[in-house]
Amino acid sequence: MSIILVTGGAGYIGSHVCKTLASSGYSPVACDDLSNGREAHVRWGPLERGDITDADWLAGVFARHRPEAVMHLAAYADVGSSVTDPSPCYEANVAGTLAVTEAARHNGNCPIVFSSTCAVYGDAPALPVTETSATAPVSPYGTTKLIGEQALRHYDAAYGLPSVVLRYFNAAGADPDGEIGERHATSSLAIPKAIRAALGLGPAFKLFGTDYGTADGTAMRDYVHVADIADAHLRALDHLQAGRGSLTLNLGSGRGVTVRELLNAIEAVTGRPVPIEPRPRRSGDPAALYANIERATDVLGWTPANSDLHGIVASAAAWIEKSPG
Repeated sequence: MSIILVTGGAGYIGSHVCKTLASSGYSPVACDDLSNGREAHVRWGPLERGDITDADWLAGVFARHRPEAVMHLAAYADVGSSVTDPSPCYEANVAGTLAVTEAARHNGNCPIVFSSTCAVYGDAPALPVTETSATAPVSPYGTTKLIGEQALRHYDAAYGLPSVVLRYFNAAGADPDGEIGERHATSSLAIPKAIRAALGLGPAFKLFGTDYGTADGTAMRDYVHVADIADAHLRALDHLQAGRGSLTLNLGSGRGVTVRELLNAIEAVTGRPVPIEPRPRRSGDPAALYANIERATDVLGWTPANSDLHGIVASAAAWIEKSPG
């Protein structure tokens, strides 16, 4: 079986990617330090536990498994914390990505599928954003991801190392089979936090900003089901293995949802109100972002088949009710 290294493979998105790879005949190797990942979610291949910034450890992983490709998802992804304490974000997202890229380069230019983010766009002047929209991140998180993208472009130009950059919008939902999902009671993601608040499993939902220039004053985002993101990784891998070259793609649902609309959907699914704690706007949060996904559809044949808002919320709520801790 073809071996694929998945950094961050014990994490929320990484574990879904590993499951999709395994169901398609690949052998995923999860590389994770378990600082945020969960060992119980490494079910479809071996776990290599270690720090991606450790070049010697990475060299050993590559030597043991000789992968055909790398899916690089390991990252520091808390936008708010990246503003108040940027050091760990730069360490993981810049030093870590460079270490993984160097390891791939020295192992036969092993192709890379890179987990990036819509945060590279910042406050987009026009919506929906396309892959050619200006990149102007407003947080260290977005900045460090953009640096990773730029490094991959430079490595392709200089060394012929191919990559597909996937700019996720807001990953959400849980495995349709109910095997895995977002796994932290203290998750920073809006949907699990709001569901937990509605179910009485967590504190009131902190609503950051009610004075944005949107229809209801709350921030607007694009929610895409994690299973759809995993499917896009598989299609990106096929693209690279066919030798079709590097590219950058948006992954979203293609529509914007305000926070209040999201809370209304959660209340409809759970049948319970979401307790809210209004807060001022949070530094590093753009007012509105949603994606144009035509390029991913045209190039990869990808569509977000699971990303209707009700379905996303229902799958996330089912997972939280099954695994409340």
